[in-house]
Amino acid sequence: MSVKLKTKVALGGIFLFALLILVGAVSFFYLNRITDEARGIIKDNYETLNYSRDMLNEMDELNGPDSSSAIIKFKKNLQLQEDNITEPGESERTISLRKNFNLLKKELSKDSIQSLIRKDISSIMELNLQALNNKNLAAQASADNAKTIITVILTICLLLGVTFIVNFPSLVADPVARLTEGIKGVGARNYTERIHLNRKDEFGELANAFNTMAERLDEYEHSNLAKILFEKQRAEAVINSLKDASIGIDNKGMVLFANQEALQLLSLSNADILGRSQEEVKKQNDLFRFLVNEQNNIPFKIVVEGKENYFTKEIMELTHQDQKTGVVIVLKNITPFKELDVAKTNFIATVSHELKTPLASSDFSLKLLEDERIGKLTHEQKELVQNLKEDNKRLLRILSELLDMSQVESGKIQLTLQETSAISLVEKAINAVSSVAREKKIALRMKKDEVAGEVYADAEKCAWVLNNFLTNAIRYSTEGQVIDVSVRPSGKQIEFSVRDFGKGIDPQYKEKIFDRYFRVPGSKEGTGLGLAICKEFIEAQGGKIGVESTPGEGSLFYFTLPLHE
Repeated sequence: MSVKLKTKVALGGIFLFALLILVGAVSFFYLNRITDEARGIIKDNYETLNYSRDMLNEMDELNGPDSSSAIIKFKKNLQLQEDNITEPGESERTISLRKNFNLLKKELSKDSIQSLIRKDISSIMELNLQALNNKNLAAQASADNAKTIITVILTICLLLGVTFIVNFPSLVADPVARLTEGIKGVGARNYTERIHLNRKDEFGELANAFNTMAERLDEYEHSNLAKILFEKQRAEAVINSLKDASIGIDNKGMVLFANQEALQLLSLSNADILGRSQEEVKKQNDLFRFLVNEQNNIPFKIVVEGKENYFTKEIMELTHQDQKTGVVIVLKNITPFKELDVAKTNFIATVSHELKTPLASSDFSLKLLEDERIGKLTHEQKELVQNLKEDNKRLLRILSELLDMSQVESGKIQLTLQETSAISLVEKAINAVSSVAREKKIALRMKKDEVAGEVYADAEKCAWVLNNFLTNAIRYSTEGQVIDVSVRPSGKQIEFSVRDFGKGIDPQYKEKIFDRYFRVPGSKEGTGLGLAICKEFIEAQGGKIGVESTPGEGSLFYFTLPLHE
């Protein structure tokens, strides 16, 4: 008949509890026995000795002035003694004491009777002292016997308890250790692992269940292995066929895959990267560390086989059942587009530069046509010349912006940094557009902080940015409105701002306002380059640029530059 583990544990607990009760019962029995013996000694003998001592004291008082009181007290103690006769021979001596006491009451002065009484009292005391000594010896013997018995029982219980404590844990620990070893084996995909426990308790049932599970897993592994291998090979083929370099990393930071394009860029082999943690690979490969740590998507350059190649990075999250399982880093080769962009920039710069000269010449010719010394023009001809001049101005402005943008795109922004008064920059920009503002009857209101200080910046480009802000503000303001131009310190920065009270900017366009070639829908003027160039000019000087706008209330364009210390 099999005994369950729960039953074994319960029986073990009952066994230990029974040992505890046994030791307690034996100890209580002998303790109670010793207590009773001690109580009997006090009651039987110690009280008799007290009565005898009191009677001897009263005998000493018989010859004194208070003999009658002594007789009464002696009689009282004698009666108590007669009621407490416990030892053999004590009764005869007590009777003799009573007889001699009765004689003494008739003749108090007789020494012979007093001597007999003292002798009787001494005999009684001697008997009780002897009895007291015997009882003490018996109590001591009983205590020693109890000590021996309790020691033996405690020793036996201790041996049994130690044996139980030593052997019982192994009853549980050994199968647990074996089960743990088997589970680790299965965790390592060793599905041939089996546990054999010759037991019919819960551990035996658990071992049988484990073996059944391992068999099923082994069957499943073999039945699906071919399919899994096929799917793995197909996935690897798809990944390697990708023209873009791709690297897969799970949510634990382990590298899952890297196609041939990625391996070529990293100058690594499959053994160097697959199945390893990203932290380990980052320590050995600078490019991999850059790809993992850098989160922005700014194009970057990689030299491949001695040739410069440009890439953009895209990080895509892998999810399963709405939970992130990893990421895929995809590198797109934009070298052809970069080359086309450079060619475009060079073309624009060349064309813009070449067109500036004939436009300047044309503008000069138009001014000569207006000179009446050459000949008077009709009213219609003057209008045509004026239109041509306006067209020339617009073309020159567009060409100037294109040239500035070509500098920006080529990364060749030339800055002339110097100490410049912040207030003077604002005044210069206001003076440049004051005539246009007067024509439109718009007031330019300057708000300046006299402690604004100086900035270390390119004065010409900063004034160009402010001029662009003011030109746009004038363009989108109606007659009679006011434009606020302010300069003030802001921490370790100086803030420049232009506020108009026009129609404002729709919130959906605020994020795109500084993008290249972007124009707010409905705007007929401009190339969409001015604000983009402003952004590049300010950020190249270590500043920040931005806009705040509320539809129907106007816009605030601003930029900050580091304060010169």
